[in-house]
Amino acid sequence: MKLSKFDYELPQEKIAQRPMRPRDESKLFYLGRNEKKHLHFQDITDLLQDGDVLVKNKSKVIPARVRGEKDTGGKIEVLFNRPVEKGWECLIKGSNIKEGRQIVLGKNKFEVVESWREGRFVIDCKEKQVYELMTQEGEMPTPPYIKKDLNSSDEYQTVYAKEEGSVAAPTAGLHFTEELLDEIKDKGVEVHDIILHVGPGTFLPVKEDQIEDHTMDEEYYEVGENAAKAITKANEEDRRVIFVGTTTVRAVETVSENGVVKPGKGWTQLYIYPGYEFQSGMDLLLTNFHLPKSTLIMLVSAFAGRQRILDAYKEAVEKDYRFYSFGDSMLIEGL
Repeated sequence: MKLSKFDYELPQEKIAQRPMRPRDESKLFYLGRNEKKHLHFQDITDLLQDGDVLVKNKSKVIPARVRGEKDTGGKIEVLFNRPVEKGWECLIKGSNIKEGRQIVLGKNKFEVVESWREGRFVIDCKEKQVYELMTQEGEMPTPPYIKKDLNSSDEYQTVYAKEEGSVAAPTAGLHFTEELLDEIKDKGVEVHDIILHVGPGTFLPVKEDQIEDHTMDEEYYEVGENAAKAITKANEEDRRVIFVGTTTVRAVETVSENGVVKPGKGWTQLYIYPGYEFQSGMDLLLTNFHLPKSTLIMLVSAFAGRQRILDAYKEAVEKDYRFYSFGDSMLIEGL
């Protein structure tokens, strides 16, 4: 399938530069099978019901962006991703980065020991050094389309973020408040957590003309026993399962087969695009509005239908919804 089929027109002014405050006053576009509603996020309680199972990603964003310089004095920007055999995999923004190059971050000098694809490198630093650097010098790694500095790091965290490891927020959850989650639980909705640590691939565009030729980055996930049992039981009892965000979908789908979810953890490269057969029993997906030609809009299209999603995005533009990470939300019922 052609990548161009997932393109759409978006005026620049629709890209949200600041999160909504209060969080739950953002807009919510409900795209049901037989109806559409334009609401506010706090109205989600009216769309949920006793017996539903809501699953969210409790990964926490780390201050993984560190600015430094090459041994020649040129400025660079490093986005740390994960430890690998020879050091730490990262994205480095700067000119003439190559194996053997010395770079300075904080008070430390490191060497680029491997050069990978698309600006990815391995530098010879140890885990303790990386976390010290992030604590002392690190910045929250907001996407490139966010042009304004954060007022605080909490703006780019969900209220339920617990497990450090992501270099980008699981943004579908940014709209929740503690009070709203309490209301949802009081309504009889089971709420469970999984983990998927979002990697830097979330920032990178799909470059292949045929979407089948794209390869997803590995990302670490954990689906615990409680969440796995709750989803499986809901499927057996024909109760609804709602996933918060595409990261939750990818984690749970990795360990699912025919509605049965098994606990597991590891690394996933699961790539979901139209034609994929969902295994987890997901009934509804809560998600933000995604970039054109991204793997995220492909996943949503696989669940809800490509043309249906593109039509909804066009309507959202016309009704002045805010797009991308700090933008508004959709609750989508699958076909």
